[in-house]
Amino acid sequence: MVGTEEMESREVAERRTTPAVVVGGIKTACVSRADLVDIMLEDHRRAATGGKPRRPRLIFDSNGQGISLAARDPAYRASLVAADLVHADSQWVVFASRLFTSLPIPEKSTTTDVFADTAAAAEQAGLGFFLLGATEEINAKAAENVARAFPGLRIVGRRNGYFRPDEEADICREINASRADIVWVGLGKPKEQAFCVRNRDAIDATWLITCGGCFKFLAGVLPRSPVAVQNAGFEWLHRLVTKPSWDLFLRYLTTNPHALYLMATRSRRDPVSLEGPPA
Repeated sequence: MVGTEEMESREVAERRTTPAVVVGGIKTACVSRADLVDIMLEDHRRAATGGKPRRPRLIFDSNGQGISLAARDPAYRASLVAADLVHADSQWVVFASRLFTSLPIPEKSTTTDVFADTAAAAEQAGLGFFLLGATEEINAKAAENVARAFPGLRIVGRRNGYFRPDEEADICREINASRADIVWVGLGKPKEQAFCVRNRDAIDATWLITCGGCFKFLAGVLPRSPVAVQNAGFEWLHRLVTKPSWDLFLRYLTTNPHALYLMATRSRRDPVSLEGPPA
């Protein structure tokens, strides 16, 4: 019989086979959207057969805003370092991997697309989703639309993203009571990453995955840009044009140039280990 320590060492060894590169100073997994679905299902299988409470893996994302923020905010960077996997939520991160590394990221994995991919797989596997974030109206509408699009998907719980710090323990208990497998956390950077790191050991799930403004897209509040615009890396511009706001304009004006500079100066040519030291 294989002992617990040997099983855990095998699990770590298997996870090290996921390649990664450093783009803009952030260690980013070289995975496709299909790869993320496979990893989710494999993680669930391991958790289901492990015979012990699950400790969720932290799945975060990297985009221009995050790359810029990580260079300016040590606490946010520490949250990224704590993640088990950071995926490319931006076509520009993919472009940078092609230009500045020897192992290009195969494609961008925008969180809204990742949600749809994993929802389809979870529907077949019987996994349960918990949606945490956005306003009550948007959260409820997102859950309604997802249930309509994936009628076999188990949405086991949901909650808006407006709560006090002293309510977090109750939220964790609510998530655990729902027996969710995947918890989608859409609180915005850097709050959502900090929430996941802070409450990781209090939540019994397979994945805690951050999703930013994903619920707004799922609720139909924000329109997705045409595929050609997405592939060209200008989804952010489409959002700014269709839903203009001064805050959004200021964010893009300050973070996009900074992120491009960091991609050019803080990317590494050689691949790195996903389980190795911080980038």
